Amino acid sequence: MNLKSLILGSTAALVAVGGAQAADLPVKAKAVEYVKVCSLYGPGFYYIPGTDTCIKLGGYVRADVVVNGNSVYGANYNGASGANNRFTNGYTWRSREDFNIDTRTATEYGVVRTYFDAVFTWTSDTYAGQGNGSTVYSAIGSSSAPNNAGSGNVAAGTVGVYYAFIQFAGFTMGKAVSQFAAPWNGYPGNNYDALVGGVNTTNGINQFTYTAQFGNGVSLALSAQDQVAYMQAGVNNLGVGGAYGSSDYAGTIAPDFVASLKVDQAWGIFQASVAAHDNHAAYYGGTELTGHPDDKWGWAGALALSIKNIPTGPGDTINIQGVYTDGATRYNIQELASQASSIAIFGGSSLPGVYGSVGFGTAPDTVFGPGGQQQSIKTWGMRGAYTHNWDPYWNTSLYGAFAAVSYNDAAKSLICGVGGVGGSFRAAFAGGAGVTACNPDYNIAQIGVITRWTPVKNLTFSADVTYSHLDQKYAGIITTSSTAIGKPTATYELKDQDTVQMLFRAQRNW
Repeated sequence: MNLKSLILGSTAALVAVGGAQAADLPVKAKAVEYVKVCSLYGPGFYYIPGTDTCIKLGGYVRADVVVNGNSVYGANYNGASGANNRFTNGYTWRSREDFNIDTRTATEYGVVRTYFDAVFTWTSDTYAGQGNGSTVYSAIGSSSAPNNAGSGNVAAGTVGVYYAFIQFAGFTMGKAVSQFAAPWNGYPGNNYDALVGGVNTTNGINQFTYTAQFGNGVSLALSAQDQVAYMQAGVNNLGVGGAYGSSDYAGTIAPDFVASLKVDQAWGIFQASVAAHDNHAAYYGGTELTGHPDDKWGWAGALALSIKNIPTGPGDTINIQGVYTDGATRYNIQELASQASSIAIFGGSSLPGVYGSVGFGTAPDTVFGPGGQQQSIKTWGMRGAYTHNWDPYWNTSLYGAFAAVSYNDAAKSLICGVGGVGGSFRAAFAGGAGVTACNPDYNIAQIGVITRWTPVKNLTFSADVTYSHLDQKYAGIITTSSTAIGKPTATYELKDQDTVQMLFRAQRNW
């Protein structure tokens, strides 16, 4: 009986303990939510766990080396690049990581999309002269530049935001490629950033755009876009500053207004774009009492054509664009080619008793003199490329561009004077007594060739060489100097100039 009681008591105790332990057990674990493929918007998209939003991550790592230039990959038309002396870099090196995030969510109003693209960059720069035999390193890719030569490198860099926009129900809101841009933006077949003949908003531009789709590849975009920085070439006050005056912008009043009609079909793409641009100048002098010129609206128009599947081979293309501007220069001589709107290239000369030569070219949106109204600068240009695929791994593009800059008679009188006397250009060079022909008009021509090798998917090596010719309209001699780039006070011949650069690039997309 005692044994029986002991067994029953032990069993009851075990049941009680088991019940208590069972009460303490957690609720059944929630199933793990694995990342699932989202096939709605193409390869690379995945559902964000717990949501109906799809996300895609992407980017690239790039290494660039430019030969004979002080920027990557801008034109060597001024400053140390245009000096053509010991301040001109034999090479400039840049390393970059691009990172982008693309999200899509289906709603009853259509797809809501957000897109973000940022770049992390380190770029070498050059040593600037101080006019006394010493130099200072000016670090593009540094948050704090060394104070003297030979201080060594710094481990900092720069961060840039290319794109950050929302798309919803036909609207694009934020920083994106300009609706004026051709389908290939600034790259009809090149890596070279500084082609004239159209815009290049690869860095993005703030905008509010509505795009209407009419079917069969036909669409119309209407846009208001920010003109500050990227679309302002200058409203130059010739009463202040040097040969071409000084930029004299007032506060921003109106955005640029853009309309673009596009036809995108199997045979290729056709696009027609037009833009209106307000030039809003500040005062003639330092205060309100000096007065100001009226606003001057400029405009630009462009046609672009891309022809696909041409008979020379599968994937071969021809891209071509033409543009005309009146008081809206950046729609031709674009922001990444801004050196081409402020040119000072030095070279040699065969004239007896002359130290060297120099070629000038300046292209703002407008110019004005004391008490006068803004005179708009007119330009026209074109650019294009033919790309041929030799096989699945190699291709070559031949490309070129041209821009012509024209001042009206009133602007030429302000710059060159009347009857060879006066004017801001002549005044900047001690009266310009040696200037035998004074004309601020000029042309810039560019031609290049690039070959790419893609040994494996998403890894490309390329070599890109670009030749540029400045056709300027000045003649005679001037006396000038530029101590920051080692140019002494001496006599220089006014002369056309030529320059060439080469870019080597390795890029891995992911």
